[in-house]
Amino acid sequence: MNEALRRWLRAVAGLAAGGATGLATLPLTPLVAVSLLPPLPAWRRRVLAAAGRLADVERARLARFLGEPAPTGAPGPGAFGYVAARLGPAVLGVLVLAALLAGVVYASMLLWLWFVAPDDPVTVLSSGVGGVLLLFLAVHGVLAVSTLEVQLARRFFGPGTQRAMQRRIDELAASRAGVVEAVHDERRRIERDLHDGVQQRLVALGMLLGRARRHGDQADELLAQAVAETRQALAELREVAWRVYPAVLDEAGLPAALESVAERAPLPVVLEYAVPEPAPRAVETVAYFVVSEAVTNAVKHSGAGRVTVTLERDGDRLTVTVTDDGKGGADPGGGGLTGLARRVAALDGVLGVASPPGGPTTVRAELPCG
Repeated sequence: MNEALRRWLRAVAGLAAGGATGLATLPLTPLVAVSLLPPLPAWRRRVLAAAGRLADVERARLARFLGEPAPTGAPGPGAFGYVAARLGPAVLGVLVLAALLAGVVYASMLLWLWFVAPDDPVTVLSSGVGGVLLLFLAVHGVLAVSTLEVQLARRFFGPGTQRAMQRRIDELAASRAGVVEAVHDERRRIERDLHDGVQQRLVALGMLLGRARRHGDQADELLAQAVAETRQALAELREVAWRVYPAVLDEAGLPAALESVAERAPLPVVLEYAVPEPAPRAVETVAYFVVSEAVTNAVKHSGAGRVTVTLERDGDRLTVTVTDDGKGGADPGGGGLTGLARRVAALDGVLGVASPPGGPTTVRAELPCG
């Protein structure tokens, strides 16, 4: 609720600033139109440069108040068209703000007009109710005009259809290459775990059984060691299988899988799960591996005493946050985090790592659920 109120107040400030810049747009609009017609006036460059500077101011305003990223680069034809089309939304924004102010004034009459005109309740009620209605419409009008401003900026400053499609193709090609590389890295890690762990256990087990056959007087002791090696090999094999894919994810869902991660960790892991409805299985799988890898890194490298895992879903977006109180300094380009970034990118998600020296380290993944 507080964040929504802050966004609305920023939108009000953005419309107010837009009304001010609209005053500068008013004289430039006909000048830009004339500058684009033949024969070209000698002052065309100055007019178009002024239009470009005004467009830069507008883009900065949109980025500051309405959350619309401001494109960079030299002003192009889109800046001229935007200046010509900007006047309408600017006037509309001023009118909405005026209606908002009038709504506040008239709505407040329900509180104080009784003392001024106690014998005229009809006037008090009609003025107050009309003010409340006007205030309600103006509040929503602020959001509507803000959305119009953003769409207008995207229309003139955003990439064209062909460019946007090409960028999307490049992103998909890069994410596919990243997924292939992540699969290869995972296979190499599994092979290393099997070779250095389970395989060595099985070799030791075979040697113990061979010695037990040759030395009957030490058979009991050697067989006891063999049983211990067998248990350890099974535990390591189970660990490798768990890293490949946790069966509990299919059997009991993501909460149970994350609880198992918390139980297996050698340090306290606090799990905060606020997901009202399950996400798609592919999203839950990536969320699980994000948590598992982040907790593993915290155990191995951070020197943390506590890890907090938070999962939240807002509409069609699942946010996974893993924070530890360790020493910080994690390298986002490390093998494990790079593999996670590729997994997340394969779902059009975003992975961020914040790990200043001294900590804390926060790994945050935003996964689309649509």
